[in-house]
Amino acid sequence: MSTQQGQQPRAEIVQSFGRKRNALAVATCRRGKGLIRVNGAPLEVLEPAPLRVKAYEPVLLLGANRFKDLDIRIKVRGGGYVSQIYAIRQAIARSIIAYYQKFVDESSKRELKELLLQYDRTLLVSDPRRCEPKKYGGPGARSRYTKSYR
Repeated sequence: MSTQQGQQPRAEIVQSFGRKRNALAVATCRRGKGLIRVNGAPLEVLEPAPLRVKAYEPVLLLGANRFKDLDIRIKVRGGGYVSQIYAIRQAIARSIIAYYQKFVDESSKRELKELLLQYDRTLLVSDPRRCEPKKYGGPGARSRYTKSYR
């Protein structure tokens, strides 16, 4: 039998992931002071700069005040830089939903989820499209080599 004395309180941590094509982003959300870091660097220095707004969309939609007491650390790998940014935004959105479900209350989680789904469904639901593999008899997945009769 374990006693409650001497044990440290369990950390409020939630992990969630976002995917786009071959890119996979894993977000760890915990109580903190409002940091959002991607592979150790702050979200503000994410490249390419024109797509940085896409990664900020969940923060801008839900308001910075919901993120001010949370730290989100994201590790992203695979895919190209556009796919990585879409995976990052999905991981951020999913992690805050999971955090609210687990450690806050169900009604506010439902409110956040409705807000995100109303704006863009891909913030929470991953895109199932993948690259079709190449087959024999042609240069790609569908096209065939030209047949010559002469």
